Amino acid sequence: MFKRTIQSVIEKITKGFPVILLTGMRQVGKSWLMNHLAEKGRKYVTLDDLKARNLAKNDPERFIQENEPPIIIDEVQYALELFTYIKIYSDKVNKDGLFWLTGSQKYRLMQGVRESLAGRVAILDMLGLSHKEIIKKPFESKPFLPSKELALKKSLSKPFTSPQIFEKIWQGSFPRIIANKNTGRKIFYDSYIQTYIERDVRDFYNIENELDFYNFLIAVAARTGQLLNYSDLSKDVHIDIRTAKLWLEILERSGVVQLIYPYSSNIASRVIKTPKIYFLDTGLASFLCSWDSPDSLKNGAQSGNMLETYVFSEILKSYLHNGDKPNIYFYRDKDQKEIDFIIEKDMTLYPIEVKKTATPDFGDYKNFKTLSILKKKVGTGAVICLYKKVMSIPNENIIIVPVLEI
Repeated sequence: MFKRTIQSVIEKITKGFPVILLTGMRQVGKSWLMNHLAEKGRKYVTLDDLKARNLAKNDPERFIQENEPPIIIDEVQYALELFTYIKIYSDKVNKDGLFWLTGSQKYRLMQGVRESLAGRVAILDMLGLSHKEIIKKPFESKPFLPSKELALKKSLSKPFTSPQIFEKIWQGSFPRIIANKNTGRKIFYDSYIQTYIERDVRDFYNIENELDFYNFLIAVAARTGQLLNYSDLSKDVHIDIRTAKLWLEILERSGVVQLIYPYSSNIASRVIKTPKIYFLDTGLASFLCSWDSPDSLKNGAQSGNMLETYVFSEILKSYLHNGDKPNIYFYRDKDQKEIDFIIEKDMTLYPIEVKKTATPDFGDYKNFKTLSILKKKVGTGAVICLYKKVMSIPNENIIIVPVLEI
């Protein structure tokens, strides 16, 4: 299996917190990683097991007595009743590294954290495999930020062609798909969606019409990398706007999608403007959109949005898997000038454009100059594209970055 960038973070912070909570979509490798890192004697219990779940929900004190820490409790969102007793035990024993928890419903888990575990738990988010993890360079991954120094560093992998890049996008980032070439892609994603709808949607949110929700999932996948329009979504699936908003919130809560908002100097105004929506696994999005091969995806009308989605997920992984969170936005003004991403770091704005081209030119980064009206420091900009090596543009504070060098 693959070593994960985040494992060094877990090994470090378990020495400073009694509880670690690792969240992320199903099948991204949370359970495997925790078991891989566990020292001898740390017990493992999954609440997917109905007997264990029943005990955890109905007699949480006895559950902890029978499963004495140090322990890994998998899919802990099924028994938030445990959290109070985890707090009591942690305070009584007063040791670090007692409970390692995993869950695929972060927002639901946060209810228990706020009520019982505030100050006692370190919360980490994990996505699917990053490119650096796939090529066995997990600890070379650093939070991505454009800089001229990137052009001086040795490439971590050989150059990839456009067809190879779109094959990676089409394949996705679930470890089971990547580790075992014999895993049937269609069977895996069909099963994944069925499990997701049955366990994470129907059980928690009482969705009655599973077919409508499945069609909604497809409609959202078809819009990855685009501005969110609830009216269009609701019309496509024949549901009302209120339901569309609720269902999108479910997708966001379970880590399937993420929204980013337009940059504004006024922080309060960011959340009231139209966001963009991104799937967090391009393989799942490609499957839902019925792209049956990497070539059909590469040559399809949605290829640019899917490339942008892949870049977004890789940037996000570079931060989350290092225990960090990026301040990432996009830019759009009244003249319809757009910049795909802006990372804000240390009061500086770093503009990023994603282009499906191997020959970038001035037109790909001309909108970076519009950021001057924000009266903020603007750092090095980046054009992330199909070019084969990192390169600085002479006399410009711009670098060209291959998609797989993020």
